[in-house]
Amino acid sequence: MIGVLLAQCVTVSGQQICGPAKQFNGTAIQTPADVVNQVMPFAYGLSLVILLFVFIWGGFDLILSRGAPEKIKTAKAKITSGIIGVILLAVAYLIVQVASRIFGLGTEIF
Repeated sequence: MIGVLLAQCVTVSGQQICGPAKQFNGTAIQTPADVVNQVMPFAYGLSLVILLFVFIWGGFDLILSRGAPEKIKTAKAKITSGIIGVILLAVAYLIVQVASRIFGLGTEIF
């Protein structure tokens, strides 16, 4: 409940009180959708960095496996998880973009 109140402006006794959050263009965040629109680019960027580290981790495990079948299997599973993560991230982004255009929500989503 508090998060919703901080994300919206409220008029009390004729005075408008807005939460401390501001968008990058300087306007106040009015709705929870504005909060999501501000957070998602960072979330996508952070998840891509995490996926990069998953690939690197899987690659190191593959190099350091020394031919042990169980370690190779574990390393391949990490790399496969990274590939699946990238695909899911891209599909989720595309679904949101397509849905925003279909429903006429504009191009300012993420």
